Amino acid sequence: MNFKKKATLTLFSIAITASSIGQSVSTPKNPVLSDEDFKFLETLTETIIDSSRIYPGQKVADQMGNNNTGIVLVKPGGRGSYPAFWIRDYAMSLESGFITKEEQRNMLMLTASTQADRTWITKNGSMIPLGAIADHIRMDDSLPIYFPGTYSFEEQGTPVFGMTPPYGDQFFFVHMAHYYVGTTTDLSILDKEINGLRLIDRLEIAFNVLPSRLDNHIVTTTDHFRGIDFGFRDVMTITGDLCYPSILKFKAALELSELYEKRNNQEKAEKYRFIAAKIKEAIPLLFMDSRGMLKASNDKGSQADVWSTALAIYYNILSNEETEKTSRFLSQTYENGYLSYKGNIRHILTTDDFSDSTAWEFSLAKKNTYQNGAYWGTPTGWVCYAIAKTNFKLAQKLAKEFIDDLRENDFRKGLEYGAPYECFHPSGHKQNPLYMTTVSCPLAAFRAIEKP
Repeated sequence: MNFKKKATLTLFSIAITASSIGQSVSTPKNPVLSDEDFKFLETLTETIIDSSRIYPGQKVADQMGNNNTGIVLVKPGGRGSYPAFWIRDYAMSLESGFITKEEQRNMLMLTASTQADRTWITKNGSMIPLGAIADHIRMDDSLPIYFPGTYSFEEQGTPVFGMTPPYGDQFFFVHMAHYYVGTTTDLSILDKEINGLRLIDRLEIAFNVLPSRLDNHIVTTTDHFRGIDFGFRDVMTITGDLCYPSILKFKAALELSELYEKRNNQEKAEKYRFIAAKIKEAIPLLFMDSRGMLKASNDKGSQADVWSTALAIYYNILSNEETEKTSRFLSQTYENGYLSYKGNIRHILTTDDFSDSTAWEFSLAKKNTYQNGAYWGTPTGWVCYAIAKTNFKLAQKLAKEFIDDLRENDFRKGLEYGAPYECFHPSGHKQNPLYMTTVSCPLAAFRAIEKP
């Protein structure tokens, strides 16, 4: 198939490339933060990432043993939480610029070596398909755990966390390779064989693992064969066509296209550009409500999703007209107090809660705790980026609130402090101190924000 010709005839062109998405490590002109606040956030992020490193032979939790992988691992945060290597959190933190080239290469190779080399059924009845990427990897024996909710290789894969592994880590695997090649210019790694299969082939297999619509490549799932749509809401049930993993797939398609372009494989490069264009066209058509918000899905959990909406703007998926409309609506919700608390962001606007007892339609977490209504710093930068499109001063205000809370609760003040937390709520609920993506993701996004 001539993918380039078909895309030209049927779709608008994509005005961005993968390398232009969120990879700047320099402070822009007219930044959203002051120089002092930028320096504070960069230093804090570097400190958090360093505290998240697990060195060879190190133990961070008694029940998990020592790091026997022989390499430095980066876990989701400091202290004793999440004592394993999580692909998602690590990949989302790369654009901070604080992961060394050697560390990148080693963790990329570890991830590739644990990619599922066959399709199999867990003892609890869930399926791990050929090409699947682990949710997290144990540090004592390097065993891949493909599902949330456990550290046990034998007990993984209960229907509570889906019948297939979460929809996201496959695309983060592509991002890990793309970022490494982009920052080191080491193309040779793509031809390196891991367990008899070249890395570039492993990336392509991973990209194609997830069930998708035949016409538009949108990631989809069903009640009977459900996968978690994104690991930062793995205690929710969300089914149908899925927005967030489709956004991740869009980015991964551009990244694969660029890798094949570097390899002078124009046919493959055009194929993945075409897939990205189809997804870009489909997302607003399938998921956008009358206010400009993107819904998480079109079946169970079909609610306006702040994270998907902001990320779609950050990745330039929405048109200029759609972006302006959505930006103005997010600005309004922020001013009205429905969006954020101390600069941190909810998954669901407080006005959009499914009921008095839950924010999401189906959740294993109580309302206003964890992923079901607590406030998170991870998406703050994307939301600021979106708001800045129409109201730069308001974006500055939100970013400043975020920084002020980090300063007030900075873990470096003493053991009774824990910022950056994974999430918290005005009720007093807070979870997991020294959490990495709470600062690494906003830092990358803040660097990309420029005054219009």
